[in-house]
Amino acid sequence: MNSLFLAVIGLAMMAGGYFLYSKFLGKKVYALDDRHTTPAHELEDGVDYVPTNKLVLWGHHFTSVAGAAPIVGPAVAVIWGWVPAFLWVTLGTVFFAGMHDLGALWASTRNKGKSIGMLSGRYIGSRGRALFLVVIFLLLLMVNSAFAVVISKLLISTPTAVIPTWGALVVALIVGQMIYRWRINLVVTTVIGVTALYSLILVGDRFPVSLPETVLGLPVASFWILTLFLYAGIASMLPVWVLLQPRDYINGVQLFIGLGILYASVLIATPTVVAPAFNSAVPEGTPSIVPLLFVTIACGAISGFHGTVASGTTAKQLNKDTDARFVGYFGAIGEGLLALGAIIATTAGFQTLADWEAIYSAFNAGGIGAFVQGGASIVNAGLGIPAGLAATILATMAVLFAATTMDTGVRLQRFVVQEAGDLLGFKIGKVVATVIALAVALGLSFGASGDGSGGMIIWPLFGTTNQLLAGLTLSVITVILLKKGRPVWPVLVPLVFLLTMSTYALIVQLGTFFTAQNWLLFTLDLVILVAALWVIVEAVAAMAGAYRARKAGEIDPDEEPVLDPVHGA
Repeated sequence: MNSLFLAVIGLAMMAGGYFLYSKFLGKKVYALDDRHTTPAHELEDGVDYVPTNKLVLWGHHFTSVAGAAPIVGPAVAVIWGWVPAFLWVTLGTVFFAGMHDLGALWASTRNKGKSIGMLSGRYIGSRGRALFLVVIFLLLLMVNSAFAVVISKLLISTPTAVIPTWGALVVALIVGQMIYRWRINLVVTTVIGVTALYSLILVGDRFPVSLPETVLGLPVASFWILTLFLYAGIASMLPVWVLLQPRDYINGVQLFIGLGILYASVLIATPTVVAPAFNSAVPEGTPSIVPLLFVTIACGAISGFHGTVASGTTAKQLNKDTDARFVGYFGAIGEGLLALGAIIATTAGFQTLADWEAIYSAFNAGGIGAFVQGGASIVNAGLGIPAGLAATILATMAVLFAATTMDTGVRLQRFVVQEAGDLLGFKIGKVVATVIALAVALGLSFGASGDGSGGMIIWPLFGTTNQLLAGLTLSVITVILLKKGRPVWPVLVPLVFLLTMSTYALIVQLGTFFTAQNWLLFTLDLVILVAALWVIVEAVAAMAGAYRARKAGEIDPDEEPVLDPVHGA
């Protein structure tokens, strides 16, 4: 099989999804209308609520949700063969992820920028909201703790990525000033920012930075993890326009350039896919493809974390109602393209099947390392870029995206802490909430493992928790649509599929953890399963009530009156 076939078919499907299916969703399901005032205008505060150019906001949303997961998931899942991974990524992106991200963004902007967790209280019930927040908190804890480990390992294994990783912060700060303070044209700003970023990659490739085994009395991995959390905590409290937005935007452009390099290399080199279409000889210990495929590839097909970002930060920055289609749906398309690129790199980036099998000798043996190695080989063959520099480009891309996800993840964790305080009847300030979020993540990282890698201990639950959250998010959206008399099938079918697969996966993993006597993961799995089942029961009851009201002709109007068009401009 020629990898060019996968690239062309995948790109065509995603283009069709954006230009056709997202138009249907925007017009018939979510009824986007620029005469609605968005929360960014209504509640503008210059910190979290900031009206933002849709290109810049797309960069924030896309890079916040992308992280390392759309690389890691597909790079692991191809162990079952490239066909299942390819189908789940392409079909999932078009019919699941884009609809989910756009829907979460729409629901939040129609409710003053409230998070999906808080919306669950309005549309499902107070018990559902409390349990929803538990699931979200645990998911963010996994993301923040595990991504810190992923980044630290990449900074150690790929020292050429150190300078561009931290230099990108300076670039982002300057880009933020250029956009909001100096009002420089966005195209000019983009060219300058991307040129600076890729110059840093060249400098990093020329001057790798390898730290000694211990720094300030800490193992180098622990030092990087502490530094990353300190940075993420500071970044999460800054106004979004200072660092978060410009960093995410430049990273988004950088990723599309990186993807352009990868896909152009595929077009020129046309490497052969050496991995099997369906792998019947999986290594011993590899779990069943059903349901694990659908939770191993989460980001890149559909991800509950996206709904948390869309309703947590993105909705607070949406300038116009119709921008939601580009920011939400096309943001999911960007992640799908990254996941598709990961599939191609990890199935066609090796010379022979034996080379591929040497990497995929065990479940979870693939990952970012396989993506960097395979992708660098394709880029070297296609464009003649030295393999070392190509590896630096791809590794830096992975590090920057994981870091931007940490930025947003800590900010979202702070929002969840504040929302939990509201539920308990007391107000928690921004600084205190951030300290609590960091303390919990660091407590897991260093409490469960002395070297700071404790986040990886609960990472096996990420996929199932993430997909479960996506299903719960879709349940909230379904209730809203039922109340408004809108079509629900585009949401209801993915909802049933996701809740079935994620609940099934939680039960399978529960047995695995019990057999292995891993009581920490067993307990967490049980807590998540009970919370999820409880929310599902509450959601079904809410949907039934909304359906009965709909049949009786009781249709809710939009929460916000339609105003003069200038309010959304």
